[in-house]
Amino acid sequence: MHYTGRMRRILGLLCAIFFSSSISFGQIDEISAERMRAHVRFLSSDLLEGRGVGTRGGDLATEYIATQFALAGLKPAGDNGTWYQKFTLVGSTPQATTSMSADSTRAGGSKLSFKWLDEFVGVTLRQQANVSIDADAVFVGHGITAPEYQWDDYKGVDVRGKIVVLFTGEPPSNDPKFFTGEALTYYGRWSYKYEEAARRGAAGAIIIHTTPTASYGWNVVRSSWSTEDLANSLAQGQYALGIASWVTTEAGQKIAATIGKNVDELLKMADTRGFQAIPLPLRFHVKTDAKIRTMETRNVVGKVEGGDPALRDEAVLFSAHWDHLGVGEAINGDNIYNGASDNATGCAILLEIARAWAGLQQRPRRSAIFVSVAAEEGGLLGSEYYGKHPVVPAGKTALALNYDSYMAMGRMSDVQVRGAERTTIFPIVEQAARRYSLALAKDPTPAAGLYYRSDHFSFARVGIPSFSVDKGVELAGTEPGAGKKAEDEYYAKRYHQPSDQYNDNWNLADMETYARFGMVINMNVANQPKLPTWR
Repeated sequence: MHYTGRMRRILGLLCAIFFSSSISFGQIDEISAERMRAHVRFLSSDLLEGRGVGTRGGDLATEYIATQFALAGLKPAGDNGTWYQKFTLVGSTPQATTSMSADSTRAGGSKLSFKWLDEFVGVTLRQQANVSIDADAVFVGHGITAPEYQWDDYKGVDVRGKIVVLFTGEPPSNDPKFFTGEALTYYGRWSYKYEEAARRGAAGAIIIHTTPTASYGWNVVRSSWSTEDLANSLAQGQYALGIASWVTTEAGQKIAATIGKNVDELLKMADTRGFQAIPLPLRFHVKTDAKIRTMETRNVVGKVEGGDPALRDEAVLFSAHWDHLGVGEAINGDNIYNGASDNATGCAILLEIARAWAGLQQRPRRSAIFVSVAAEEGGLLGSEYYGKHPVVPAGKTALALNYDSYMAMGRMSDVQVRGAERTTIFPIVEQAARRYSLALAKDPTPAAGLYYRSDHFSFARVGIPSFSVDKGVELAGTEPGAGKKAEDEYYAKRYHQPSDQYNDNWNLADMETYARFGMVINMNVANQPKLPTWR
């Protein structure tokens, strides 16, 4: 659906009428930065030891959130009338004894070997301590099957039991109708590559790393894929890759040379419409060794029932992840990764909206679900679990708004709502932005695919219109670029570091505004006669 200028003006007028006639702003305007400050201070204290999944600190955090939900007047909406939705995670830590080599299947061909960490990293996704694979290889370009773009890298090839070799990313284009142009789609994410390879029955998948296609260097891949991989427990009979691996550009050159190409030439082939998968003259030998552990964790779920008996079995949803990195390597003598910005701030917003919503004198027509999810840092696992086990079915969840990580820099003049434009409630979002004098910021890095990296995406995957209310890039009352500079400093010095700690001097004005902004949006959606949809 495309909105013309006239249609947008009409929708904007209707939304303005709807705003003025359906919402009492008193309770919304009482949302308090100082109440949120108390939540941030506690959730990021050393007492909680970084809120690691499966740890005492994580249990304390979830108990605190459940208690605050109860104090606000929410009803428990977890398992068996409790506040908690419990599930099992499996951790697989690859060991240095993991090995990978390949023999040429051509007469007189040589053997390729790959050095752990320096040339390859990877982990088995089968949640087993030891997996051995001997398999032929196929180059499948970007490993994408996208019928809506008439693109199929697997066309005419059977990869069952084989190793697929591919690039991350997607075919480049400036055409917004072809893989959305500059903005990365989910087809470009490495997670999709592994998922599609598993759907095809491949034994394993090897991504050839380049910095342009991945948008980050080998150092990021090396550190991320040589540590514990967390996943939801596999269902009985569920298929998984024996190896999910990355190789360096240099190692990729060795693979490409077996068909007389280099990495750049392979990538050019992968980017070309009509690409056909190419069998490689290689038989891979992979042995994965992993330390396996299981752990129990939990989402915290509360509910405020809607005021309309005909619509209260439908709901809007708010979310924020409670977990951080726990206790880790000491930096400057500090080994507690407190996660004050990431994501005690989002939890504080969630709790304050829950309090305000439960205090409304006139309940919105639909119910509201508040869920603080686990294991976001492990790969959106808590929200993935909720998406598969929702309190209110996905088809009856009108809209999901997620809150994740705020810099507490003060009042921002804009907000990012990646994905909101893909839904039919975008005019409501625009109206809410006008009410709070917020510009809707454009995504500064569309090629990074940030929409797919936060918990709202787990809800989107099951069909729920959803997006995150993300911090803006411009700090009100300052020169242009000041907010971006402060954000860059956070990512350089505090992000995922022990120094991400609460400070009494923090200005939480942005959190207060974003909380009101999101509450207004979901209140309007909760009162609409029809469920919104994706556009």
